[in-house]
Amino acid sequence: MPHVIVKLSPGKSEEQKRRLADAISKDVMNILNYGEESVSVAIEEVSSRSWAEKVYKPDILDNSDKLYKKPGYTMYAARPGEKNHEGHEEQHQDDRGPE
Repeated sequence: MPHVIVKLSPGKSEEQKRRLADAISKDVMNILNYGEESVSVAIEEVSSRSWAEKVYKPDILDNSDKLYKKPGYTMYAARPGEKNHEGHEEQHQDDRGPE
């Protein structure tokens, strides 16, 4: 029973979120052969200030082996003094996410 979670920046209308959830549901049903009763879709809004901490590091960087579609951007996910995903020590954190 697929449950899809979409994380995005705030600002999309309820109509846009409903249309997105409907489109995702239809594709999941058609491609994976599930009935409508089996599919759920959640949408979580995450501010750009929190994107690195709440999305990029835990969902993208730390789980890159599970991503079937990787983003076309990179960002720092380490705190100053920590090593980033490339093994380099960070001097500052870029907390801007995708717009």
